[in-house]
Amino acid sequence: MTSSEKGTHLHRRSLLVGVGSLGAAAALPTTAAQAAARGAAPTGRYPSNRPELDPYGLADTGADLWPRKDNSFILPLELRPRDEELGRVWMRDTYVNCFVVDGRLVYVATGTTRVPGLEAAAPWNDGIFVWVSRSLRGPWRLVDTTGIRPNAEKGKVWSPEFVGENRPGRTVVAQWQEYWHDDRFGKRGQAWAPEVHHFRGRWYIVACMGDHSRKVGSFLLVSEGGIEGPYRLVEGNLDKPFGDSFIGGPKFIEPGAYHHIDGSLYTEGDDAWLVLHNDLYAKFRDDMEDIVPTTNLPRFRQTPYSPEPYLEGAYVFKYQGKYYLVHAAWDRTSLNPDGSTRYAYDPPGPGRVQYQYDAVVAVSDTFEGPYSQRWTAGVGAGHNNFFVDGSGRLWATFFRNPNVGYWSDPARLADAAVPGVVRLEWTGPQGNRLYVRRRDRGRGTVGD
Repeated sequence: MTSSEKGTHLHRRSLLVGVGSLGAAAALPTTAAQAAARGAAPTGRYPSNRPELDPYGLADTGADLWPRKDNSFILPLELRPRDEELGRVWMRDTYVNCFVVDGRLVYVATGTTRVPGLEAAAPWNDGIFVWVSRSLRGPWRLVDTTGIRPNAEKGKVWSPEFVGENRPGRTVVAQWQEYWHDDRFGKRGQAWAPEVHHFRGRWYIVACMGDHSRKVGSFLLVSEGGIEGPYRLVEGNLDKPFGDSFIGGPKFIEPGAYHHIDGSLYTEGDDAWLVLHNDLYAKFRDDMEDIVPTTNLPRFRQTPYSPEPYLEGAYVFKYQGKYYLVHAAWDRTSLNPDGSTRYAYDPPGPGRVQYQYDAVVAVSDTFEGPYSQRWTAGVGAGHNNFFVDGSGRLWATFFRNPNVGYWSDPARLADAAVPGVVRLEWTGPQGNRLYVRRRDRGRGTVGD
């Protein structure tokens, strides 16, 4: 969740000289989006906004909003031994971004992965892996962690397994993040939805301990070296995740254990904010060791659906002076009175069947809002992030949710849980919408 504003313009050639050293760097900006922001805005004819759906809350299922072969591809990430049988990396909550470090371009990728022998990233997984590349097309390599942990799996930058690295005054794994056991699930505890960020010359990872953990919620890691680590936990998470606990999640979560999940990081200039599901945010302290204390976390001013369903994966992206608030929402099918199929972002209910895990977006002139009505930006592209590549092109990630819905069908399951990226398009300064790049865009070659 990085800004695309307030950056220093860098010439294209200077961005593509290679990754080189990925250690700490003092200069700002650190994203390709920031580096390109001071260039001229795209000019020419723009694609039109898709028609508004009535009533508000209906899902747009148009075929041109799907990731397809002509607008998307699966990242060729370096395989780990566990990936050899499948032939690719199994990944949920795919995250990709583009940073400028020491004047050089680096792409990063991470996500929720699983351990050998399990079909999902539950009831436990073994932490967070990171890949890097000079180009979005690859080659993508696991970060080299062998100098930090010679006997550990390459590319694993954080795991509950690393609890033995704790030292007085330096915590890598908090007690609430450690593995634990019960009679129902056996071994429990997993990291979800990680994001990698380069901010003020340092590498950060924001992630979430998932439903089977001792405590469920978002936390922040900071590197004491390069992108490969070693990482430690910030002070604000030594005892608990960010925010307050509340009643939520599956019934098997212990009372008081559930906090706000799917934490995200948004930066602009020298400031940083934590973004939490589904409408909360918090300013980070200047030292990034904790969020600024407040009685109640502030809320984004949104235009909710009525009724509002459960949303996940809140994410803020700034582009051409506008703030885009992204959520993951389930499009559920039901029957209209005339027998036709209704597609809508409805809460669960009788006769409602989960169909696609979509990316829905709203736009605002300010970070806090108010945000516009939401629209469907990508079918099946929920729980993603938006980013700008080294050439100024817009992209989103997707993973195809394998749990339920369209991609859980046995005929499609082999193509689910992927590290996918899809091109986006902007409808210009009048439309101010971002969509998955459509086939018939109704304009010339802007952004091609």
